[in-house]
Parts: sequence; C-alpha cells; structure tokens
Amino acid sequence: MSTDQTPQPTEIEFYWRPGCPFCMALRQPLRRSGLPVREINIWEDPEAAARVRSVADGNETVPTVFVGEHAMVNPSFRKLEAAVREHAPRLLERAEPAPRRGIWPLRRRR
Repeated sequence: MSTDQTPQPTEIEFYWRPGCPFCMALRQPLRRSGLPVREINIWEDPEAAARVRSVADGNETVPTVFVGEHAMVNPSFRKLEAAVREHAPRLLERAEPAPRRGIWPLRRRR
C-alpha cells in the first residue's frame, strides 16, 4: 500500500500566449502526442500569468508547462515527455495519438 497522498495529475497544463513562436513549436508535437492537455492563455488569465511568474524568476516566459507540481519553462517536447514519464506516467496510458499524415495531404492521382 502506497503512503504517497499526492494526487496524480489528470492533464498537462500548457501556459502560452498568442504570437509566441516557441509556444507554437511545442504545441504541435504536444497535440500530436495525444496526451491530455489544458492550454491556458496567460494574456486572458491574470492568475495563470502569476503562476508562470512564480516559476520563471518573475517573468512571463512561455511556454511554461506543469506536470502536476513539476514546472518547466520553455521545455523541449523530449523533456516534457520525460517529465510525464517521471511525474505522471498514467497520462501516457490516456494518450490518444493523432493519426500520422503523409507529407503531401493532397496527392495528385495519375
């Protein structure tokens, strides 16, 4: 029996803002992975912006991602995936990866 009473996270929290190229770069593989994620725009939610500042040395640096209580500022998808494996492995079981598309979605038939 486990004595650890820490609740398991049910989703990844992805803090972003419009126009951020780093956010878009992380969002694409995160969405393809099918991991459960909640996207939070820090420009629309002052509490979210404050949470980001609390882990980013007072700055509103995005993307900032939380896996449970584990925070990462501007992580690569590889680092995010490793954090999920370590801090919330059950999220991997819930992942529903998006189907892979070919390079050319509209292919000319001959």
